[in-house]
Amino acid sequence: MLFCDKQQVTEDVICDTARAESVETQKKHSLYYIYTGLSKPVDLPGIYQFSAMGLLDDRQIDYYNSEDQRKIPKQDWIKEKMQQDYWEKGTQSRKSKEQWFNVNIDILMKRMGHNESGEEHSYNLHVLQWRHGCEVEQDGDEVKFSKGISELDGEDLMFFDIKESQWVATVDAALPTKRKWDNVPILNQYTKGYLEKECVDWFNKFREYADGCRGSQKQL
Repeated sequence: MLFCDKQQVTEDVICDTARAESVETQKKHSLYYIYTGLSKPVDLPGIYQFSAMGLLDDRQIDYYNSEDQRKIPKQDWIKEKMQQDYWEKGTQSRKSKEQWFNVNIDILMKRMGHNESGEEHSYNLHVLQWRHGCEVEQDGDEVKFSKGISELDGEDLMFFDIKESQWVATVDAALPTKRKWDNVPILNQYTKGYLEKECVDWFNKFREYADGCRGSQKQL
């Protein structure tokens, strides 16, 4: 708690500044990966059937699309700090997720009744998005886990309940997938562990690299 002598204007200013700096040190940050798949190709520039990106505090740090099929850096600091094998392994991981999306978007469309033949449905475009990552709270130099998120189409389809270590289906079409994933407890344990620990570790590493490259600037 900060105490100010309100009889002295100068001290008021100093205390107000100190108070603002105290609040400034307590911040929320995030590291998310967003994967987006389309049910069919779209003939538009910059729009791909599958794409993925990493976001550190809502700033893009890497990118992948189904045409180039390479995970690439989007910030100078991550390009400089991460070795080639990081990008090679990341590319393979994104390719695997692209295959997963290609298969599962068709399955979900069938379950939701969106695969009917006929002119009415032949031109429909469906989008599946998966957001996966963590939010942390920073108080000075201390970073604490705040929230883990792994969700398909927001919470409109399915999301991971980190407290219960299980998936929650918000529509009937997602129930078979929820049951399938929950029947492999080790996968749910991995998801929980990634969100609470590994994701935070990656955040700390990326944030350190970014701050180091920016010298005295503390904000990304």
